[in-house]
Amino acid sequence: MFFNLAAKTKTMKKNEQIFSTEWLGRTLTIKTGLLAAQADAAITLQYGDTVVLATVVESQTEREGIDYFPLMVDLEEKLYAAGIIKGSRWIKREGRPTDEGILSGRMIDRSIRPLFSGDSRKDVQVILTVLSADKENDHDIVALVAASAALSISGVKWDGPIGGIRVGRVDNQLVFNPTYVEREKSDLDLIVAGTKEKAIMIEAGASEVKEDDMYEAIVAGQKKLQGAVKLIEKLISEVKPKEKGNKEEIKSNEEIEAEKELEAIKDQAIAWLKDNVNKTLFDKSYYTKGERKLAVKAIKEGLNEFLFKQNISKEHRKWAINKTVETAVDSEVTREIIENERRVDGRKLTEIRDLSSDVALLPRTHGAGLFSRGETQILSIVTLGAPGLAQTLEGIEGTGTKSFMHHYNFPPFSVGEARFMRGPGRRDIGHGALAEKALEPVIPSQDEFPYTIRVVSETMGSNGSSSMGSTCASALSLMDAGVPIKKPVAGVAIGLASNEDMSKWKVLTDIQDLEDGKGGMDFKVTGTIDGITAIQLDTKTDGLVPEIIKQALVQAKDGRVEILKVMAAAIPEPRKELSPYAPRVETFKIDPEKIRDVIGQGGKVINKIIEECEVEIDIEDDGRVFVTSVSPEGMQKALKWIKDLTREITAGEIFTGTVVRMLDIGAFIEVLPGRDGMAHVSELAPYRVGKPADFLEVGDKVTVRVKEIDDQGRVNLSLKGLKENEALWVNEKGKDTGGGFGAGRSRFNDRGPRKPFNNRGPRR
Repeated sequence: MFFNLAAKTKTMKKNEQIFSTEWLGRTLTIKTGLLAAQADAAITLQYGDTVVLATVVESQTEREGIDYFPLMVDLEEKLYAAGIIKGSRWIKREGRPTDEGILSGRMIDRSIRPLFSGDSRKDVQVILTVLSADKENDHDIVALVAASAALSISGVKWDGPIGGIRVGRVDNQLVFNPTYVEREKSDLDLIVAGTKEKAIMIEAGASEVKEDDMYEAIVAGQKKLQGAVKLIEKLISEVKPKEKGNKEEIKSNEEIEAEKELEAIKDQAIAWLKDNVNKTLFDKSYYTKGERKLAVKAIKEGLNEFLFKQNISKEHRKWAINKTVETAVDSEVTREIIENERRVDGRKLTEIRDLSSDVALLPRTHGAGLFSRGETQILSIVTLGAPGLAQTLEGIEGTGTKSFMHHYNFPPFSVGEARFMRGPGRRDIGHGALAEKALEPVIPSQDEFPYTIRVVSETMGSNGSSSMGSTCASALSLMDAGVPIKKPVAGVAIGLASNEDMSKWKVLTDIQDLEDGKGGMDFKVTGTIDGITAIQLDTKTDGLVPEIIKQALVQAKDGRVEILKVMAAAIPEPRKELSPYAPRVETFKIDPEKIRDVIGQGGKVINKIIEECEVEIDIEDDGRVFVTSVSPEGMQKALKWIKDLTREITAGEIFTGTVVRMLDIGAFIEVLPGRDGMAHVSELAPYRVGKPADFLEVGDKVTVRVKEIDDQGRVNLSLKGLKENEALWVNEKGKDTGGGFGAGRSRFNDRGPRKPFNNRGPRR
């Protein structure tokens, strides 16, 4: 059977629709109608040669028993997109998402989530699959715009579209959607997501960028992302969302009456809360999280008592409490902040909670720092290791190594809970990566400090931005460990209280628990005394106007300066010496041609050095050698061994060596590890030695002078004239007595034994 492939291809593409525009010097193309037809929406978005497939599916039924909107965003990085086969010998398919994939997925989630109503309990899943990666246009921005495009035609209730853009800065000039080459030269890596008017998500890494410069970059990015938004609007105007086929639920009269009864109960609850929430929440200052929880509990108990007196059933009372109290508390907290600049714990809007810092807490770790801000408490521990312990990275962008790592843990006891511990989740990975990004600009280069550095932040208590606490604690621990960071880094979370249309708002410094509700934001900013190193923004609004962003950056700087002062009181600068329990790394350079001499056949030589000296050895292709050890003696022994293996031997040098082989014409003596020379029998003693074996044995230690290096590179040695060998010549040991095979003539001349016959035959 034969198929008409051309006809089949034509049929497959008959429903495809294509939309393109020029955006920042490259073509941005959206295609739909060809792939993943059973999804609620599916599009491919191409920018350069990077292509991402975005699909959206909303479940037909609501998930029962949950009190949140179940949105799932997954970014799938397929190695085939970059023409890569996994390097592992045993596993060739993609496994769990890489950390980079998880972080990109979280970034997209934070960008799109605020524009859902949040009332639905239907699962919505957005899957972003990287199909092609050109290693010039980063797939994270392409995936963000693709998610927006797919949601916009999915039929899901979502108040998009949005766009996304990356902003860099090269030679003080902003670059939009920079290539990988441009990003290597940039001192700013900023991502902005938002609508035409407002920013919804901001994420940045920077090398101490000033607040004014960061603000200008954010506003400029906000304007430039509109090219992507306009293309999605064109897509929306021409593509009709798929009919979902959900039937309208038919309700009985009893169900209708029951709903009316519940709404009436809800109205009674709201009326009571309106009169009583403020009286409870603001009758005094609640300084701790526990006190505020008790205040909210008192509100719930008061409402329950009121509804009980109204003859409301227990089941209906519980429903009303769950539906109304949290919303009423959020609203009242927000109203008091906006109208009276009053916070539940009595602080001013720009005031930070009590701060404390400490270092050198643990006896055997390489460095430790403890940072507390209110009830948020982080213990960070530094471990220093050999350069070879750097993490190997393998992903869609290729392979590489990472010598500075920050990991974050969030055990359940930190929030007073008892639950299963199943390893780091996406939130933990995200918090760890944020602190790592914050600290990277101040970490010394490998040339300055040739160590692999791992910092682990253990959350001991959490109530408001433990990621910023881990940034502060980690900076303290690095200084305690003696890591020569350029400057201390601190971070603080800035919040927002706003009404529904955002006509009124107030920016808050150092938010906690009750202040992170609807109409708020979590605007995390880290930096040194001189500038910003990282930003992460997510919001529970429909976006932020530039004025809010500017005010947040100002308050973040003021808060950061205050925190840095408290940190400086604990440790003002990095220690001059490492912990006695930390390994030392010595580095030097050898001729790259000599690397094979250090490694030896099958690694025999280098493994012997490692075993005997108890060290770790790393050798770069350019000849750089790193030797790591906790033992000073082992370190010095290994350094000498390697240098001896790779040094040049010159005439006139004196060595103490070991006899390794005997011949009739002399002895071979190892003068450096793996390198020997020969002392001819005539150079063994100041007298005539008969047989070398009568004078030396394998294993003897002797002192030798390099007589010469011949034109073939052979080392010729001599024992003569060296005071250290005088003990060997006592009693003229091994002296030729005339019957041996000595250095002078006896029966034999240099040409061999004398012949009794001439060439013509025997004498007559």
